[in-house]
Amino acid sequence: MSRDRATLSESETVVRYRLEAGEVDWEIAPGRTVRGYGFNGQVPGPILEAKQGVPLEIEFTNRLPEPTVIHWHGLRIPAATDGTEVVQRPVQPEETFTYRFTPPDAGTFWYHPHANETEQLEKGLYGALIVRAADELALDGEKILVFDDLRVDKSGQIAKFGGLMDRHSGREGNVRLINGTSEPEFTIAAEQIERWRIVNASSARYVRLSLGGLPFQIIGTDGGFIEAPVMAEEVLLAPGDRVELAVGPFEKEGDVLGIDDLPYYRGTGKKGVERFGTIRIAKRLASTARVPARLREIAPLVSGTASVTRTVKLGFKMSLRRGFDFVIDGEPHHHDEPVNVGELQVWDVVNTTQIDHPFHLHGFFFQVLEIDGKKPAWRSLEDVINVPPKATVRIAWYPDDRPGMWMYHCHILEHHAAGMMAHFEVKRP
Repeated sequence: MSRDRATLSESETVVRYRLEAGEVDWEIAPGRTVRGYGFNGQVPGPILEAKQGVPLEIEFTNRLPEPTVIHWHGLRIPAATDGTEVVQRPVQPEETFTYRFTPPDAGTFWYHPHANETEQLEKGLYGALIVRAADELALDGEKILVFDDLRVDKSGQIAKFGGLMDRHSGREGNVRLINGTSEPEFTIAAEQIERWRIVNASSARYVRLSLGGLPFQIIGTDGGFIEAPVMAEEVLLAPGDRVELAVGPFEKEGDVLGIDDLPYYRGTGKKGVERFGTIRIAKRLASTARVPARLREIAPLVSGTASVTRTVKLGFKMSLRRGFDFVIDGEPHHHDEPVNVGELQVWDVVNTTQIDHPFHLHGFFFQVLEIDGKKPAWRSLEDVINVPPKATVRIAWYPDDRPGMWMYHCHILEHHAAGMMAHFEVKRP
C-alpha cells in the first residue's frame, strides 16, 4: 500500500485510520521546501478510503502548536461529528480525539480544519476522502487530484497572512499545486479512459479546468454521480468543489497536454492561462472501460413552481473596527432561524456584492433549481455552488433526521473568517 493510503485496520464491520497533524517540511518541487502543516507528515494528507454504509473511525492526534478540528467536507453525518468549533471542543495540542461515523453516500469528499482555517489549510492541512460503492464504476485507471495554490515570499517560505486585500479578495497563491507538488506530470495510456476525482482545496482560487482543450466527460460532482455523462472541454471548480471526470481516450503516444486553469474573472482582477500540471500520453494499451449512458436517477425535490422558504443574502458592509465585514443578512457570523426535520427547504441565495462567492452548506446535499432564473445544465447533488455577482441561486434541500447545529458559509476562507457564515439548528418539530 502506498505511503498516502495507509489503513490502520479494516474488517467487515469497521474501517479505521489514524491521523496525526503536525509541522512538516513540505517539498513543493525538487529542491524547494517550505515549512508547513501536514497530516501524517505529508501534504496532502493520506487518501482515506471508506465504504458506503460501513462505519469509519479516525483516531486523530493533534501535534500542532495550536488547537484544531477536522471538518469532513460533504459528508452527510451526524452534527456532533461535523468537525467545527460550534459542535466540537477544539482538539488541543497533544490531545487525541476519535471521529466515528458511517458514510451514507459514495463519492469524492475531503477533510480539512475548521479552526483558524485561513492559515491551517493554506499551510497544507487537507486531504481526500473517497467513499466507494459496492458496485463501484471501474474504468481503465483512477487518479485522485487535489488542486491547491500556495503563496510563497521572496525567501521561498509561506508568505505572511492577513492584510485588507486578502480579507477582501481571498488569498490566491503564486505556486500552483496538484497533490502538494508544483506542476507535476501525469501519464495516461493512449486509448484508455480513466476516472479522475478532483478536489479544489484552494483558499480562494477558482479553477476553470482545461485538459489541453480536449473533451472529457463530467460524470460526478459534490454528491457523487450526476444522472448521465456530460461532454465538455472545461469545467469550473469553485473553492471547496469537487468533480469527477472520465478522461480519454487520447490518440497520439508522446503528446504532452496542459492541465490548465483558464482565465476566470470573479470580480477581483484578471489573470491569463496558468498551468497546474501536464499529461503525457504513454504507450497505447487496450481499453476495457465503459462509461454508462445512465449513471443514476436523482429524484427532483421540487416539481413545478417552488415556494421559497428562506432568502439568504450574501453581503458586504463597512466596519469602524475592521475596515469592512462580509455579512449574511446584514450580520457577520449570522445566527439564522432553525429548520425542522422533514420540512423541505427552498432557499434563494442572493449575492448582493460585486464578486463571486462559493456557497457551502454543511452536512446536507442540495439540488440547484435555478441560477438567475435559468435551470442548470444537469441535475445533481451539491454542497458547494458558486453564486455570481448580483445573482440569485435557488436551491432545494431536505433536512433529514440529523438534528443539531449546522452552518453555511462562503468557501473563500478569508470571506468566511471576515463574517460571511451562519449557524442554524436542525430540530425535530
